[in-house]
Amino acid sequence: MPKYRLRRKKKSSHHHGRSQDIKLGRGGIREIEFLAQMFQLMRGGTDPRFRVRPTLEVLDLIAERGLLPRDAVLALKAAYVFLRRLEHRIQVWEDQQTHYLPEDAAARMRLANAMSGPNATEGDSTFLQALEQHQTAVAALFEEAFVLEDKARLELAPLVAHWSPDPVLFPEGFKRWELWLDSARQKHLPEKSRLIIFNLLNKATEYLQSNEVNSQAADITILRLFDLLESISRRNAYLAILAEYPKALLNVLALLKSSQWGAAYLSGHPYLLDYLLHSRAEQLLIDEPKRYWYEVKENLDMRLDDAQSNGEGSEQSLDILRVTHHTETFITLLADLGIGIERGLSVEQVSDHLSALADLILQATFEHVWPSVAQKFGLSSSLPPFAIISYGKLGGKELGYASDLDLVFLYQSEGAGYADQEIYAFLAKRMIHCLTAYTAAGTLFEIDTRLRPNGSAGFLVTNADAFRKYQLREGDNSAWVWEHQALTRARCSAGSPVVGAYFEKVRSEVLRQQRNQEILRAEIVDMRMKVHAGHPNPTVQFDLKHDAGGMVDIEFIVQFLVLAFAHRHEQLVGNLGNIALLRIAGNIGLIDEDLAIKVGDAYRLLRARQHRLRLDGAEKIRVTLESEPNLIQARTSVLQLWRNVFKVPID
Repeated sequence: MPKYRLRRKKKSSHHHGRSQDIKLGRGGIREIEFLAQMFQLMRGGTDPRFRVRPTLEVLDLIAERGLLPRDAVLALKAAYVFLRRLEHRIQVWEDQQTHYLPEDAAARMRLANAMSGPNATEGDSTFLQALEQHQTAVAALFEEAFVLEDKARLELAPLVAHWSPDPVLFPEGFKRWELWLDSARQKHLPEKSRLIIFNLLNKATEYLQSNEVNSQAADITILRLFDLLESISRRNAYLAILAEYPKALLNVLALLKSSQWGAAYLSGHPYLLDYLLHSRAEQLLIDEPKRYWYEVKENLDMRLDDAQSNGEGSEQSLDILRVTHHTETFITLLADLGIGIERGLSVEQVSDHLSALADLILQATFEHVWPSVAQKFGLSSSLPPFAIISYGKLGGKELGYASDLDLVFLYQSEGAGYADQEIYAFLAKRMIHCLTAYTAAGTLFEIDTRLRPNGSAGFLVTNADAFRKYQLREGDNSAWVWEHQALTRARCSAGSPVVGAYFEKVRSEVLRQQRNQEILRAEIVDMRMKVHAGHPNPTVQFDLKHDAGGMVDIEFIVQFLVLAFAHRHEQLVGNLGNIALLRIAGNIGLIDEDLAIKVGDAYRLLRARQHRLRLDGAEKIRVTLESEPNLIQARTSVLQLWRNVFKVPID
């Protein structure tokens, strides 16, 4: 029996009959407080709002963050208020610090009348019924949260002498175990921490064996579990989560087995263990994404405002941005892998969520940085006419877990605006610092700004009117074809909606220009050859992205179709994604309709395989084609469409 229960039994053992301890007894005040403190322990390190004392305030935060259902929190609050009122009245009547319900019938009647108010007509039985209802509700929620049944808890009994992972089933895990036993880290841990780690490993190997997990996959999973346990070995709170919550351990094993990248991410950010206990966030993300991101942004803004008002400085704000990004990335990862939900996300859904998160972080960073810039230059704190334009993966809403961000900064200003350029350049530099600086909480993104006019030689920020002239080639300084190719996958991710709308107008104007198709075709083929030369593949394997018949070829095909025909077919201007644009091109007769569908399917397949390889920690996204007929067929379709569009074979 848990020590917590034993202590309560000892304290209650001196009272007989029907007496009840409303503080330490089943469903009492302490269980509500302990529940609240559990969430404070797990969230207080990353969310300062949980560092408050009043239990009711903590319960409100738990409801606000969706950590428990709102009905459950309301039940806990109602019970807490009821029990606290009852405690106060008992102590007044008894004239001492006691928490026991009196056995005397007359005393109980007085309590019933006191709890019901001056005009009460309710009797002792009604009062006891209300008390029982509150205590039962609290006990049920407490036991559900802590899984207190002995059969479900992790037993911390000493291991059998000479226990080790089976060296046949877990050969690498066995070697790691031997190293762990001899390590100074293990020897200096408290006895309880060692027992938890040993028993977790024992339980994990039993689970993997009983569920007939592939031997190699099981061995890799145990190695990844070692990495995680070593990273949290001195963090009692995290070890306690795995010890107290069997579901958490099973979800951890599912994550570790499914993704090397996810395993490393969790080991680097162990506070995310908490999110393996609750699946509410993933489900809301899937069912109501707009509402979900609205609530994330609202909560992020609140925390940033609190940090600023409390004088906690920019370092705390940077950490808040990072923790938010890490948390939401991890929640997306769990949904991606199908952990806590019925079915995992598609690669398109994952990219949509990661892109929405990046947009949110960019907007929050812009809103957070601008007031200090405005103060420095003596300007209004109202948000300025400044926009963050995203290109590449973020621009096309195809962001991956570790993608960098290709950004261009635009502003609107009357006249020459040299002073404005200085102000907005300072703003952009501050934003880049916020997004790329490494703090105790890690970092956010790698930022690439080389797609701005004139590349690295150009100004960091660009006047929106100058951007238009550059893109439309009005003057000596003008954009290259490859810059117009990049513009097909560009959009406004954050900043001023007015400047964003202006950019969209310019983008449409540029893409709808009439071009000489033969010259355009030759220039795009030449650029494709340069990209191919820049990514040599000396192996016999197929590079899903850069080899002939891969994703880059599909992207170049779509870019040509947009630049060559958007002046006649406005529907090609929309930033709809490569698959949708291929389908449109097929529908309007620019390419064979059946081949358009096949190449769209090929792009989806290539992206899914790339995504899976990245999750497995692959440095190169290369596969052996001979063993994958679906990929052979997909590549054949891409090569065929390339020949149809560009009139030459890619190789």
